[in-house]
Amino acid sequence: MSRIILLNKPFGVLSQFTGEAGDQTLSQYIKHKGFYAAGRLDKDSEGLLLLTDDGKLQQQIANPRYNKQKSYLVQVEGLIDEVALEQLRRGVRLKDGMTKPAAAEAIEEPMLWERVPPIRERKNIPTSWIRLSLREGKNRQVRRMTAHTGFPTLRLIREKIGQWQLGDLQPGESRLLTHS
Repeated sequence: MSRIILLNKPFGVLSQFTGEAGDQTLSQYIKHKGFYAAGRLDKDSEGLLLLTDDGKLQQQIANPRYNKQKSYLVQVEGLIDEVALEQLRRGVRLKDGMTKPAAAEAIEEPMLWERVPPIRERKNIPTSWIRLSLREGKNRQVRRMTAHTGFPTLRLIREKIGQWQLGDLQPGESRLLTHS
């Protein structure tokens, strides 16, 4: 029986247990021994990070060939329009190739915790929120995709990986589960 930890990774924390002096790492949040991150979440991103004590399960979660869907709440600069959403749905051409089609929809601002530090806001430029779901994992893909459509990402929160969801976990909180 494998064990898995769902962690709400706070902004500014590395998705690893060690870092340079002054870095915030997983070791400040995960006290269980023998667990390894199944995939990554950028230091500037928040939300669901999975850790497991099972190498095979770690590979199935992290490797894009297993086609695990990942869903994100994304705050973008500007009022997102249907043209940009349709680009995201079809896939966009990035420097490292075409992205696979994504599920993308505009959403109302979700009820979330305050981010520390807060995002940078400009008085004369509004922001909007989208939910974006992918089945691949290019480096900083969501940020690059939204920037490509003219709507840079300001805040990025992963809410779901495959069957696992962030739920009501607050930043820094985790939940230990068993997986068969």
